[in-house]
Amino acid sequence: MGAGTEPDGSSRSDEEWERFLRESVAGAADAPKEPSARAREVARRLRAEPDRPPEGWRSYTPARPKRRTRKGWYAAGLLVAPVLLVVALAPGWTVDLFAGADSSPSAPETARPTQAPRAEAAQRPTLQEPFRGSPAARWADGAAGITVPKAEALGWMSEAEVGQALARSRDFLVASNLDRGVLRGDRPERALARINPHQKDVQNLLDTAFRDPGEKNDPLLLFSRFQPSRTRLVGDVVKTRGRLTYREGERGALQVTADVTFVYPATPAHAGGDDEIVRTIVRRELVLSWDDPDKVITEPGTFSIVSYKYDMTNGGCGGPTGYFDPPFGTDRRADEPGPEIDPYDRSTPVAEGEPAGDECRRATRS
Repeated sequence: MGAGTEPDGSSRSDEEWERFLRESVAGAADAPKEPSARAREVARRLRAEPDRPPEGWRSYTPARPKRRTRKGWYAAGLLVAPVLLVVALAPGWTVDLFAGADSSPSAPETARPTQAPRAEAAQRPTLQEPFRGSPAARWADGAAGITVPKAEALGWMSEAEVGQALARSRDFLVASNLDRGVLRGDRPERALARINPHQKDVQNLLDTAFRDPGEKNDPLLLFSRFQPSRTRLVGDVVKTRGRLTYREGERGALQVTADVTFVYPATPAHAGGDDEIVRTIVRRELVLSWDDPDKVITEPGTFSIVSYKYDMTNGGCGGPTGYFDPPFGTDRRADEPGPEIDPYDRSTPVAEGEPAGDECRRATRS
């Protein structure tokens, strides 16, 4: 039988049959082809929109800006959320931040400042932050706010003895103005022990002051005291700012000058939950003489008082009682008599003398 047979029964040659097989595998040039799905879609679109050119198969369409904007708002939300959390948890801190308040501690005072501290953002003090809204918020606590200079030999004292006298001078300020018992009205025994017992005029003044306080014999001239039945100090911290200086005094004595401001936050002794806080501010200037025992009758470890002055605001007006009496509620009157004073201004010396009678200095800020 031949390689192939025609329908009419005639046979094909081997060459024709081989050609037929090759064309069947390769495909004839004029053989019809089935259009692809892509071609059918293009043809359909051309029939529907003859004026619109076909879109390229691999052409690129950029993402719409709207989607990118959403990403931007999402990122901004992530940044804002922590800020809102801080505002909710620490509103006082954020008020300080946007009000421009500087919470960094003040540098120690080593010389008389040239001007008063700048004004602080007006903020109401609280039991948790009793110094809020005042320059004292940046001052040091207690004895740390009293700067002691470097000791050098002077007069009859060696360098070590001068250093000891300076330390004891600061101890006297602590015992007379920072001791918790003294602040509650106790007799300042530790401070009194530092005063030369042979200085009769001062000893007589002090004996009278604690027994029968008067205008010229008032313990407040040297000591800070509050009456517990009327006043309660807020917290355990008293803010201080000041310094000690020294020079050679009479008869070769070591003369130490102390210029220190004390800030006492107080509230009524029987206040309720919404306590009113008043800051009593006392600036003291003392001159102490560490005398040569070969020239002055004295006792070891004691000094003589040369002079004392103080300015006080928010400590009460009226007759001496031996205690500071901060004004609360209706007792705080804007039309109180007496000169105004910025109690935080340490750029000038303590004023000579105190107003007479019921007058007292009014604080321009507290």
